[in-house]
Amino acid sequence: MTSNTCVVTGASRGIGRGIAVEFGERGWNVVVNYRQSEDSAAETVERVEAAGGEAIAVQADVTDVEAVEAMADRTHEAFGPVDVLVNNAGVNQDTFFKEMTHEEWDTVLDVHLDGAFHCTQALYDDLVEADEGRLINISSIIGKDGNQGQANYATAKAGIFGFTRTLALEFARSGSTANCVAPGFVETDMLADIPEHIEEAVKSDTPLGRYGTVEEIADVVGFLASEKSSFITGEVIDVNGGKDL
Repeated sequence: MTSNTCVVTGASRGIGRGIAVEFGERGWNVVVNYRQSEDSAAETVERVEAAGGEAIAVQADVTDVEAVEAMADRTHEAFGPVDVLVNNAGVNQDTFFKEMTHEEWDTVLDVHLDGAFHCTQALYDDLVEADEGRLINISSIIGKDGNQGQANYATAKAGIFGFTRTLALEFARSGSTANCVAPGFVETDMLADIPEHIEEAVKSDTPLGRYGTVEEIADVVGFLASEKSSFITGEVIDVNGGKDL
């Protein structure tokens, strides 16, 4: 690649932060997108820079198209064209379907699907004009398997699969790629409050017998962003400890 700039949405913590740091270790320029956690985003910037990259934090609600376009402008001002976009921003509002409100349904789909749409459109020209542009979408094992109390989340994450495969076909003419990473259960803040008996059930149902780590997800994203993945596109890469076996 002739340049080395990436945008990671939802990068103030968790998997997004781990991905941002991974790019920092590779010496990239990293745009750390966040919605409201300014202090956490600043900490991600510090970690990226400590790892060897350059970084800026840019606030933007990915459901707001004008905010996303402003983020793209800020990115171009700071670093120029983007080579890699990682659509990672997400949210969950869990409840059983019978009790789920329209607002809970809409909020989750808006963040995951509209957010990916807005960010990819805003940076589409960069990605197709890059020597080897990369679109990397973060989905979930829940998009494949479903999960009780997560009809909205499962639907959104499944939608990312179709989005990825369609963009892969449209990007192919320019030599750019689009792929998806579908993590299993990963050690993040989202799992911190899971009751111990459920945690043990999840681990026992995973052949490798444990949660994944943020670094293990970030490593796969880093590979997909590299030249070594140049003949991989339209794929959903499962990183779940063998849970689907």
